[in-house]
Amino acid sequence: MKKRVVSAIVMLLIFVPLLIIGGTFFNIGLILISLMGLYEFLKVKENKKELPLFIKIISYVFFLLMIIVNVTNKDYALKMDYCIISGLFLTFLVPTILYHDDKKYSINDAFYLVGGIFFLSLSFSLLSYMRGKSINLFIYLLLITIITDTFAYITGRLIGKNKLIEVISPNKTWEGSIGGTLFGVFISTVFYVTVINPNINIFLISFISLFLSIVGQFGDLFFSAIKRYYGTKDFSNLIPGHGGILDRLDSIIFVVLGAMFFITIL
Repeated sequence: MKKRVVSAIVMLLIFVPLLIIGGTFFNIGLILISLMGLYEFLKVKENKKELPLFIKIISYVFFLLMIIVNVTNKDYALKMDYCIISGLFLTFLVPTILYHDDKKYSINDAFYLVGGIFFLSLSFSLLSYMRGKSINLFIYLLLITIITDTFAYITGRLIGKNKLIEVISPNKTWEGSIGGTLFGVFISTVFYVTVINPNINIFLISFISLFLSIVGQFGDLFFSAIKRYYGTKDFSNLIPGHGGILDRLDSIIFVVLGAMFFITIL
């Protein structure tokens, strides 16, 4: 527990100043974090089969290209470079024929990488987009994630009896999920109405907060399912007591994706 607390304090000391400063410093930090996330995503797959070095190199190249296109965009609008996307598919699919050996590189590997790179680069780009749009909006999304996770853990420990999806995450319970959702929705809604827009319809923002709280929990379960499939407890041990980058950002990744459905309202 002591190791976990110390790690949390160190993360806050690094992240909070970057969040407040924003701009280039925030984006540089985000790019470094996203690269570590990609490393974990590739590493967890290698629990079952090592990927060719060439494939790993081009994974980082395309991942960086897709993020840089968005984080360097000064008008804070998401952009999709179809040349990069087309290159992404061709570069990963063509080698399945050239290697013609499933033990080295298969079509399943190709789609895992294409999907993962596209998914993670979009998600981290959205984090940059949300910070550029408004620091308070970014904090609102963080609150949904942090409060939901924290109170799901506390409620689950106190009264949790009924397992949520035991095959994916044995420690999560329905009671914890409901408790986390209630606190997450209440606190994030109060923050939004108090700090961001006091004139918004309270029922509308409560519904949005509820949706995002539930989606964030699906993100946690989704990444847990990946770890379960590849037979590992954490994506890495980069953060003592917490696991890896993807272990910490699993919920917020899904929350920012879900927030895009309501971006014109938020």
